Amino acid sequence: MSNFNLVPECVNLEQLLTLMARLRDPDHGCPWDREQTYATIVPHTIEEAYEVADAIAREDWTELRAELGDLLFQVVFYAQIAREEGRFDFADVTSGIVEKMTRRHPHVFGDESYANAAEQTAAWERIKSAEKVETSGPAASVLEGVPLALPALIRAVKLQKKAARVGFDWGALEPVLAKIEEEIAEIRHEVARHAPAERLTDELGDVLFAVANLARHLKLDPEDALRGTNAKFERRFRQIEIWLAEEGRAPTEATLAEMDMLWERTKAEERLLHRSKPDA
Repeated sequence: MSNFNLVPECVNLEQLLTLMARLRDPDHGCPWDREQTYATIVPHTIEEAYEVADAIAREDWTELRAELGDLLFQVVFYAQIAREEGRFDFADVTSGIVEKMTRRHPHVFGDESYANAAEQTAAWERIKSAEKVETSGPAASVLEGVPLALPALIRAVKLQKKAARVGFDWGALEPVLAKIEEEIAEIRHEVARHAPAERLTDELGDVLFAVANLARHLKLDPEDALRGTNAKFERRFRQIEIWLAEEGRAPTEATLAEMDMLWERTKAEERLLHRSKPDA
């Protein structure tokens, strides 16, 4: 057995890799870790990435440190499986990303220079396109390279950005807003005629896609905007629950009108709190 200390004062990367190998050891490792595959780890990786985003949104830096460790562990897990299969190892992963970032930043590590961030972004895309041609030939579509597993709103924005690079985009905000209104009118029509779920799903998707396009034109992240609204809804509804509990009641014992009144009260109190802040 190794003398590897599980709680050293200063853990380095080699110790983390050794720990992962121990967990996957066929004779003395953890049964759960030994059973995992690339596919079974994916849901955990996605969850850990969202927990990192959540810690940042809450500005919980202690939690962020822990969540980054969990996310790093996912990378080490994949690399260990690949090492066992003779595909690649963690060193190949790290050397690959260093080489790629060096290659894609010639203005930092080479002699190139760009006038602004927009020019640098355009150069970045040119370099990426050239890399893809070298490795897999010319792309069949300008939309290639947008992973299917991305959250739908993020994927919508990425698809729109790729199409915009070849000129398929509105040049102003007004037609984007008009498109949202058009899509809402269409779903209203389908609702009025009691359309089947398939039609409603299709029209709702169009509305969401149009809203994602608005976010892109406003240079906003739709996922971030929706996370903020989710948090706001949760905060306000929990306050309704608190006020009802003070009366000895649960939400199921209140009418919609009562809860709506309390909802407006939470909004009013939030506005007052915001105005009382020095920088408000």
